[in-house]
Amino acid sequence: MLTLAVIVLLLGAVFNIVAWPQFLRRVSADPRARDAQGNATRFLTVHRVLVGIALGIAVLSVVAAVGLLLA
Repeated sequence: MLTLAVIVLLLGAVFNIVAWPQFLRRVSADPRARDAQGNATRFLTVHRVLVGIALGIAVLSVVAAVGLLLA
């Protein structure tokens, strides 16, 4: 069961690390991401926060997986 938990945590982390940066690139290229002056809009800011949270969860998942392996 420990091995399964480590695998699930690492798979989740890998997914977040691979998928979310690609998503952010697409959001950044969206016309709604910048206003006429080139400043970031709320659309871009909200998505940056979401990506930051997802990557934070990925880091915590890796830390938890390593902690389980060392315990």
